[in-house]
Amino acid sequence: MVIAIDGPGGVGKSTISRAVAEQLGIDHLDTGATYRAATLAVMAAGIDLVDTDAVVGVIDDAAIKYEAGRLLLNGQDVTAAARSSEVNDRVSAVSAIAQIRERIVDMQRDWVQDRGGTAVVEGRDIGTVVFPQARVKVFMTAHADVRAARRSQDAEAADIGVAQVKADLDRRDQIDSTRAASPLKPAEDAVVVDTSDMGVEEVVALVLDLVGAQRRSGRRPGPA
Repeated sequence: MVIAIDGPGGVGKSTISRAVAEQLGIDHLDTGATYRAATLAVMAAGIDLVDTDAVVGVIDDAAIKYEAGRLLLNGQDVTAAARSSEVNDRVSAVSAIAQIRERIVDMQRDWVQDRGGTAVVEGRDIGTVVFPQARVKVFMTAHADVRAARRSQDAEAADIGVAQVKADLDRRDQIDSTRAASPLKPAEDAVVVDTSDMGVEEVVALVLDLVGAQRRSGRRPGPA
């Protein structure tokens, strides 16, 4: 069973996804990290983002892996580096390139397939594009001020004020929701959850209830 958890930044996707995966004893994939690794690869190569062919060539040559919460690029642990402000400024532009998304989506699907087709997968297009047949789809939202306050507590935002964090989130929301390839939006059959006034345990319990309901239904979907 694939459990797809989507939503914009600052809604708590990673915290909830990791907690749900731990409760269920299954693996968790942060798909955003794979795009961050791709961005790092492009940055290291010094490629101009307008040169799409060159950018795609860099990604074709890059080895991106996500193992036990660690992000590896060409064998190097880049978990921390992928959260830098430089990557934050560029990741939306890199992930908007359709050819890049095709390659990264294939990698994400292979990652889940290698784990027997069962995982908690978080991102921005999991329920709509990556795993449209996922049996559980959750799209998380939260008020803009709440999201900014939460994101400002992250390590990568340590030296950034809440106002700037909010502006950065707004900018990425605009890019991600209007891009031609896999725009950020809820799947038609997703359960939309506003986490603004919800605690972590409450959201985790809600997702686990959805998983339990699907298991009890015995529904057998197509390939997830």
